[in-house]
Amino acid sequence: MKNARKMVIFGASVFLGAGLLLSGCKSAPELTKANAQALIQAKYDQTPAVGANITVDDLGMRQGAASKLWERTTIYPNKFWADFKLTPEGKKVVKLQDGSDTIKWRPESLTDTHFSVIVASVAANHLKAHDVADPQDEVLPGVSTAKGASFTEAVNLDGVPDSLQQIAHNPGNKLSSKRQADFSLENGAWVLHSIE
Repeated sequence: MKNARKMVIFGASVFLGAGLLLSGCKSAPELTKANAQALIQAKYDQTPAVGANITVDDLGMRQGAASKLWERTTIYPNKFWADFKLTPEGKKVVKLQDGSDTIKWRPESLTDTHFSVIVASVAANHLKAHDVADPQDEVLPGVSTAKGASFTEAVNLDGVPDSLQQIAHNPGNKLSSKRQADFSLENGAWVLHSIE
């Protein structure tokens, strides 16, 4: 009976001692969704701005012509191929991938509404991070304390004219994607480790 009492007292002493020891240690600061988003956005703001690649299909070609971004200059004998030259206004907001100022429209037939070309918006903006999930504990090689969170990376269309924004929102354009951000605790503060 005396041994059992000694074991209980010893166990309680160890438990209390461990509690006192741990209470003296600083715990890791919380990584909130807002903190995670701020770290991701800071990284995007530090990287060079990028233009948005925009796919222009049959509907987009008609919208661009109606908005006076480009105008038809040549119709070919088959009646469905055409060249569209960027207008002076179009040259301010659109850059073609081949560096020219002429869109070469070459659908397969008169009824082909799926043909498309890719233009790149001249407006270069920093990507935007939004819809960050709650950060979760994770394991990263070479990192003692880590968390990860999924988020949406979106193209920033600030400064792009409304007519081109409407074309950018047509089917076939991908303006956002799901990404994963990894964070590590360094010197008592959370830092962005990587974006995948």
